[in-house]
Amino acid sequence: MSESKRNKAVALKYNLEEDIAPVVVAAGYGDVARRIVDVAEKQGIPVFRDDSTASLLCMLDIGRSIPEELYQVVAAIYCQLVETTHQIRGLPTGEVQPPSR
Repeated sequence: MSESKRNKAVALKYNLEEDIAPVVVAAGYGDVARRIVDVAEKQGIPVFRDDSTASLLCMLDIGRSIPEELYQVVAAIYCQLVETTHQIRGLPTGEVQPPSR
């Protein structure tokens, strides 16, 4: 497999008041993937590395919400990112509660 297909990245956004599900805002392979990760890291946005999930999310159109079939996967990643962020910042960790609408 070429180097450009091995490296992949997807950026999601979610606004509780505007979005019904997380939305793909960037996706790509190779240099594009490296740029997505670089921008996220420079902005202090947590990066989660999972090749299988990235492969699935890279198949989605930019600007579209993730399908319901990926809700659990993305929610699990979100919970892991919150937990890790709390550990790094020395905050109490535990079960993450979703925001109420």
